[in-house]
Amino acid sequence: MKPDPWSMIHSERRALLADVAELSAEQWRTPSLCAGRTVRDTLAHMAATARMTPPGFFSRMARAGFRFEVMTAREIAELTGGTTQQTLDAFAEQLDSVSHPPGPDDSWLGETVVHAEDIRRPLGIAHDYPMAALTRCADFYRRSNLLIGGKRRAAGLTLRATDTDWRAGDGPEVSGPMLPLLLAVTGRRVGLAELSGEGLPSLTARM
Repeated sequence: MKPDPWSMIHSERRALLADVAELSAEQWRTPSLCAGRTVRDTLAHMAATARMTPPGFFSRMARAGFRFEVMTAREIAELTGGTTQQTLDAFAEQLDSVSHPPGPDDSWLGETVVHAEDIRRPLGIAHDYPMAALTRCADFYRRSNLLIGGKRRAAGLTLRATDTDWRAGDGPEVSGPMLPLLLAVTGRRVGLAELSGEGLPSLTARM
């Protein structure tokens, strides 16, 4: 049985808060790796997800006409309508939260790690993610098509990390550091530049 991921989630939230606490107004407006969202929007989304409960999720989905993107946009607008400090405070209030929408716990570890990189990478902020968190997220996403579509991207490919003992799948190989592999499986094209192997063209075509 895998250990509870919440200690890693809480630790990574704290690390992200420390990295973004002193951003300038221009940095907050920087486009994140999430299409159409700024760095501030993405942090607001993380705060909204961390305070959500299953009943709250279904209630908000119903009010949004069961359109996930509409619900998400409303959540972001609510948490970015004031000052950037208020957005930061909203995220800080959820550092130790274990609330979340319906879904397995590993999806919330993935939400925390991947969205943190969505924020950090465009800002040029490097972070040393725990390898256990990266491999656990990659194992989860390569088996799931829920929202992210990782299973579809990884299908028929062998993924091999060059910085840790991790290998998954079967077929033409795609190799590289664990973090770029995770980014690629979750649809972030920025990860592709650090990867290689005969399976890379297939993975690239699935973006």
